[in-house]
Amino acid sequence: MSFDVRPGEALAIVGASGSGKSTIAYLATRLLDPDSGVVRLDDRDLRTIALNEIRRHIVLVEQEPVLLHATVAENIRYVRPDATDEDVREAAATAGIATFIEALPHGYQTVVGERGLALSAGERQRVALARAFLSNPTVLVLDEPTAALDPVSERHVAEGYELVMRGRTTILISHRRDVAVRADRVVVIDGARVVETGTPRELLERGGVFARLFNVGYDFQAAAVSPANASNDRGA
Repeated sequence: MSFDVRPGEALAIVGASGSGKSTIAYLATRLLDPDSGVVRLDDRDLRTIALNEIRRHIVLVEQEPVLLHATVAENIRYVRPDATDEDVREAAATAGIATFIEALPHGYQTVVGERGLALSAGERQRVALARAFLSNPTVLVLDEPTAALDPVSERHVAEGYELVMRGRTTILISHRRDVAVRADRVVVIDGARVVETGTPRELLERGGVFARLFNVGYDFQAAAVSPANASNDRGA
């Protein structure tokens, strides 16, 4: 399997369950090392880069984000321990969740419980979103971050992620068409192989694996962000 992600590009990786999408996310963030082959960041073998440098530049947000048994502020600040209270509040405001946090019983000092279970799935994702803003990564890897959310929560979280994606390289791992159409380019994998690559529109018109996965009749005009608009917004 071989593909590249261009600087400032939003690349969607799609495929059926079990095709290896999440493995790509773990390889891209060096939670796994490849048995063979190389994962490179700016032509550097990821294995030659210090882990703390990788964590500073590449952020992974998963379907179930990891939250500590700590306050909301501490969970947001986790990626940048030196961040001030103002930095944390600014990240929350930029992520569109400041009002939600301030409505909690103790605001930013509300303890979220073990694994964040005092919050709903959507609320946990919104805390993870603020954390991603605060870390200001070079590369953002989103592994099905809205898959387990109800439609209302999904819409709010998706809007926030569109903001954090602007101006940075993003890898979107998903099996959902509404996520794939937010990308500038799509890589389709099947059986741990790249079988198609192109813009969402190109792949639909091609009538191959992507079209079968995502319904040839899907109306791109209904998508929140078209590939062209997404590129313009990020200045790619």
